Amino acid sequence: MEKIITFAVPCYNSAAYMEHCVETLLQGGDDIEIILVDDGSPDQCPAICNAYARQDARIKVVHKKNGGLTSAWKEGVRHAEGEWLG
Repeated sequence: MEKIITFAVPCYNSAAYMEHCVETLLQGGDDIEIILVDDGSPDQCPAICNAYARQDARIKVVHKKNGGLTSAWKEGVRHAEGEWLG
């Protein structure tokens, strides 16, 4: 199924907010994809991202060296397959 919307989500020191963010986006249905971009986060973000990707095929994870918000968002865009980007 072609994805309509891709959500690129940069993650850095945001473990406390990850569940709320991802669970909210998942309400978008089956024609979305979520790309969680771990921007070298030192907290539990990498593990949380990986756990979500194992649980739901709509979620992809990209791990990268810390480069800042714009760098992480651009990395998510590079992996996007949806018609629209959010």
